[in-house]
Amino acid sequence: MDRDDFDESVKPYRHELQVHCYRMLGSVHDAEDLVQETLLRAWRAYDTYDAERASLRTWLYRIATNACLTALKGRSRRALPSGLVGAAEDAQTKIELAPEVAWLQPFPTTGDPAAALAARGSLRLALIAAMQYLPARQRAVLVLRDVLDWSAADVAEALETTPASVNSALQRARARLAEIDLTEDDVDEPTDREIRTVIDDYVRAFEAADVKGLSKLLAERVVLEMPPAPLWFVGRDAYGAFIERVYAMRGPAWRLVTTVANDQPAVGAYVRGDDGRYHAHSLQVFTVTKAGITHNITFFDQTLFEYFGLSLDLELDLE
Repeated sequence: MDRDDFDESVKPYRHELQVHCYRMLGSVHDAEDLVQETLLRAWRAYDTYDAERASLRTWLYRIATNACLTALKGRSRRALPSGLVGAAEDAQTKIELAPEVAWLQPFPTTGDPAAALAARGSLRLALIAAMQYLPARQRAVLVLRDVLDWSAADVAEALETTPASVNSALQRARARLAEIDLTEDDVDEPTDREIRTVIDDYVRAFEAADVKGLSKLLAERVVLEMPPAPLWFVGRDAYGAFIERVYAMRGPAWRLVTTVANDQPAVGAYVRGDDGRYHAHSLQVFTVTKAGITHNITFFDQTLFEYFGLSLDLELDLE
């Protein structure tokens, strides 16, 4: 095929390739880099592409998967605080950042047609975190077989192995995931309307610095974790006590802007500065169940705001 039409030919697949690379890598930053690497490899080999052997989409996924496997060699898994340290018991525990840790990142899925191609739940943070415990090739097999629904033969061709090896790797991957606690993804979820109501109430309570009202929205064993700080808390009381500490440190003037991350409700949190503007503080991703909010992963990484289409500053009169 002619390289002159390369850009137009691959354009429809670019974003879903980014979703695929994110599943493999657990980082929105790295996923973007690996899509660039994938397209570079594809452009270099474009004149050898044979449409009779595989669709362009399948060919690109093969390249992307192998690019991710190369990138993962020698890397440590991306983690959340709950996967590294025990829960803190004192809400006044010193907050120390650990930038040297490869932290898991959220992925924007607001109005994302590429994410909709996958089965519901396949991008949830709990699952992406669990997949980080799998060896890279097992992770690739799991994604290609269980998420993209490729045949064992197609996966074997992509990874230059045998269908028997693919099936064996898939069994090991599923067994490993079964050992990891994914209970928050197995609950009876509220309706979308119920979830929106909980998040809207959370936004109102947080912006009003109403810790009692906020606490009523939490499950009894709610988990709050805060990468890149290796710090997390369990329980409604601990959560409320830490939020009280946040207001004491940063003041009660906050604005929250709703968004969606990993097919889960999320907010961009902004705190008012001395200049009267609200500045990006954190991105909070929630798990909401019938019992209330069971998990809040608060990412203190303002570079994520751009990926979610959120500004770094808001005017005072946001309303």
